[in-house]
Amino acid sequence: MTETHAASDEEKPANDLRARVRTVLQRRKLTDSVSAEQAAASWEQDRFVARARALFYARMMFLTLGLLILAVPTWSGYFGLNGPVAFAGYFAMLLYSVANFLVIDHPKAGRWVTYLTLCLDLIIMVVLIAKPQVGGGLQSPLLATQLLFTTLFAILYPKPLSILPPLLALPVTTRLDLLLNRSVTAIELLTLLWYSALNFIIVYVVVYLNEREAAAHREVVELQGDLKELAVVEERNRMAREIHDGLGASLSSMIIQSEYILGLAKDGPLRDEILELKASAEESIDELRRNLRMMREDFELTQGLEDYAKTFRDRTQMDIRFERSGTPKKLSPDAQLALFRILQEGLSNAAKHAQAKVVTVKLDFGEARVHLTVRDDGKGFDPKKTPRGHYGLLNMRERAMKLGGEIIVDSAPGAGAMVSFSLPCNPS
Repeated sequence: MTETHAASDEEKPANDLRARVRTVLQRRKLTDSVSAEQAAASWEQDRFVARARALFYARMMFLTLGLLILAVPTWSGYFGLNGPVAFAGYFAMLLYSVANFLVIDHPKAGRWVTYLTLCLDLIIMVVLIAKPQVGGGLQSPLLATQLLFTTLFAILYPKPLSILPPLLALPVTTRLDLLLNRSVTAIELLTLLWYSALNFIIVYVVVYLNEREAAAHREVVELQGDLKELAVVEERNRMAREIHDGLGASLSSMIIQSEYILGLAKDGPLRDEILELKASAEESIDELRRNLRMMREDFELTQGLEDYAKTFRDRTQMDIRFERSGTPKKLSPDAQLALFRILQEGLSNAAKHAQAKVVTVKLDFGEARVHLTVRDDGKGFDPKKTPRGHYGLLNMRERAMKLGGEIIVDSAPGAGAMVSFSLPCNPS
């Protein structure tokens, strides 16, 4: 009971960490195998949603001020906002603001709807600036609002073309002044130049800070990935040392002891049993060395597969033909292990179940994928009728699915069997 509680206490921090990670992944709509690019995209989406929500709250404040303007006859008369048309326009703004808020979280629709409604806000602002006959245009008290729109566009859409609408608001306002027969004075010209300069300063500062923030975040995400990979490599190397010093030494001792006993044994059947024991220990230590090389990432895949095929041929006396083509590419340890295990399973099935005489192994490195094919001339089987307790094909499919690969098993009774496995050269 005490040991059970101790084990439970040891697992509690790991379980809490898993639960926290799972919660964050679910909130960000990500999977366990999230890449650095997906994490960066999720962060950018969260940043946009937060800023779009801030825009919605700013709109509510402006709409409150708009309601106050409509309620005061002097102010509404100054802007020419009289009658039911003004109230209809006000409620239309309120409706599209709420509709925008409801779709903010959508990755594509949220961005498009926010941009379109922001452009509508800008058009309404330009109309309110230009409409008053006295004190309108470049003399309007609302002209400073244009700077706010430039800031909002730059924060939400820090791209040159996206920021163009608020920058065009000033020349459009000037053109409307001329069309309404309002002459542009020297002071108004200075105002135009001053606001234009402020616009470009705002755009430069906001876009620059956005790019710096995004670059810093990408760097942090990449650093976290590198640290995670380094931790995995260090743990693999530590486990490789422990296995080599522990299990490797035990197997080596078993081989030495079996050789000593073999020299003492005189009985024929006993010597055969000792030889079989020694061969099993030697095979186990070869398998151990292969796994250690894979863990240390210094395993040469092509040569390793060919060596295993030769060793299996010598042990079983089967005719195993190994062919390779293409330029070998560096694969991840998991991908190398998957290819090696599938070769093991294919050769083992050919020897144990298929009673094959000839097995052909082909390893082909393509531009984007690596292909491994194991074909035998055995008695074959029906892939849809796998005997209970045989998990070889299931394990193959699970390995392929985990690495984004594809496996095809083609066989029929009396027609041999073919196992074809392919996976991306850089599986995610």
